Amino acid sequence: MADMKEKIKKIPLLKTNAGPRDGEAWVQRLKEEYESLIAYVEANKAADSHWFNLESNETGTRWYGTVWYYHEQVKYEFDLEFDIPVTYPQNPPELALPELEGKTLKMYRGGKICLTVHFHPLWSRNVPKFGIAHAMALGMGPWLAAEVPHMVREGYLKPQ
Repeated sequence: MADMKEKIKKIPLLKTNAGPRDGEAWVQRLKEEYESLIAYVEANKAADSHWFNLESNETGTRWYGTVWYYHEQVKYEFDLEFDIPVTYPQNPPELALPELEGKTLKMYRGGKICLTVHFHPLWSRNVPKFGIAHAMALGMGPWLAAEVPHMVREGYLKPQ
């Protein structure tokens, strides 16, 4: 737990409380999002724990990339996609791994990972300071750590 807190401290907090419908304020928020993501990726690479690639469309409303997780020295890689909700940042993005849909109970239709119980309350307490990098670090990362080993044990995932 202390290790996670140290990692999170390396992710810059965001200041602009703006979503995709907020014009120039959204452009500023998007700049902060990229700065935060770059800092998180650089910290991960420095710690030899890089685990995702992410990019967005021109307006920053649609994001896509890949995430990967090593389990028993085998790499499992998945496509990631999500849209920024119009209510962002009051509501976090719904991170989706479409190819895993139906392989775990901790997932909704469309491959959206379940973050409601543990992550959403944390996000709500930290609006507008949390951004996409925080969703990856505190949402997707722990979800992969919990679910990939389970799906491997259940036979839903095979080495590639």
